Amino acid sequence: MGSVRAMASTRLLSSFNAKAAHATKTLARSGWSASLRRNACSSPSALRSCMSAWVIDQYGTDGVLKYTEEMPVPSVGSTSEVLIRVHAASLNPLDISMKGGYGAKLLNLRRDPMSVMAGASEFPLVLGRDVSGEVVDCGSDVTHVVPGDEVWAAVPPWKQGSLAEFVTLTEYEVSHKPKLLSHTEAASIPYVANTALSALVNAGGLCRDSASNKRVLITGASGGVGTFSIQVRQSAFLQLCRRVCCCDCVYSCCLPLVCRQLLKAWGAHVTVTCSQNAEGLVRGLGADEVVDYTAGDSLELLEMMEKFDVILDNVGGETEEWATGLLKPWSGAKYVTLVSPLLLQTDSMGLLDGMLQAGLSLHNKAMQNIISCGVFYRWGFYAPDGPALDEVSKLVDAGKILPVVEAQFPFTQVPQAFQKVENGHARGKTVVRVVEDDDKRAEGLGRTRRSEAADSEQEEREMATQN
Repeated sequence: MGSVRAMASTRLLSSFNAKAAHATKTLARSGWSASLRRNACSSPSALRSCMSAWVIDQYGTDGVLKYTEEMPVPSVGSTSEVLIRVHAASLNPLDISMKGGYGAKLLNLRRDPMSVMAGASEFPLVLGRDVSGEVVDCGSDVTHVVPGDEVWAAVPPWKQGSLAEFVTLTEYEVSHKPKLLSHTEAASIPYVANTALSALVNAGGLCRDSASNKRVLITGASGGVGTFSIQVRQSAFLQLCRRVCCCDCVYSCCLPLVCRQLLKAWGAHVTVTCSQNAEGLVRGLGADEVVDYTAGDSLELLEMMEKFDVILDNVGGETEEWATGLLKPWSGAKYVTLVSPLLLQTDSMGLLDGMLQAGLSLHNKAMQNIISCGVFYRWGFYAPDGPALDEVSKLVDAGKILPVVEAQFPFTQVPQAFQKVENGHARGKTVVRVVEDDDKRAEGLGRTRRSEAADSEQEEREMATQN
């Protein structure tokens, strides 16, 4: 009788194992395997409750940045969120402005409308708009990344920033980090890349089909977004535009650098303005024509050139008075400024009055330009876009976009990093190493691979010319 029971138990166990194996295969085919891996992965929030971070608990200039080891570790709060362990973060002039309270009223409304109505505080506030790191936990609906993936992203200004050990973002805001870049290098690109792409594509109305024979001018081009834009000129990926004028702004000193690299990879013919001591950097990133804006005849030189199709203004102020005259009249040319009065006016006038006044300002300028010369006047804004960063990542790994890191600081020296950005005259990004790993070795390997990619591309161009 015992042997009969044993045989029956064996058959039952075999049947159960077969059904379990079949069920596992079915789950894997339907995408549940990634979910199972995520659930099996221990979230940092389950292991520890606090993390290190640099925060502000009030708005101001000097002395408001504080280091703490008691910042709560963020958790995956929705099915589409991703928890990232920060390896490197970088600073933008927007971080300096936000430290002083810039945009506080509108950004607080975007963070949590109900808390604003109840008078709740946004502090402690973590700054830092760029992140490169590693995924450690995901929501159940996330399919684009899994724990262990190396990613980069631009952190929206209304979210807690990247000057901390961990940060949470939505899957749509996250992209896989370029393989050829270290975390330090990768952290120099996302925010300015998303800003440049949003301005050029969304506000500038540029697309693959309308790109040929467009003209591009970039002013203040030694900052980050400008270098990015120039380098995209030679890419076959998106031949978006041939000439755009881009100027320095509160959002990022690196915006002109990034714009310039982007346009370079897209195959644009790029003219830029910069100071004489930045000319070598600008030409090295692919500018076709360079105008020294410190020279007395710089405006005359620009006026002698062929008119432009799009202007991307990253300076604001008096720039509009002379730059709009460089656009082609009555041809659908666009003037896109990244320096809108929206946040300043909501700060000074309140949410409703400020938004109304900003809207009237945009309407009046748009009507004035379209009536007088047929030019479209638009505002450009940063927009989070992980899929766009996926395309940028491909350009980086193809050697068509290079990181431009001017200064690096360890996580213990974040105040010094802020001071570096506040001093201005940047020739690239200021990056904070949150995790001190073997980034130097990775940077050396990345430079070697990018050099090989550039040599290969040069050989292809020479062969095409010979044929």
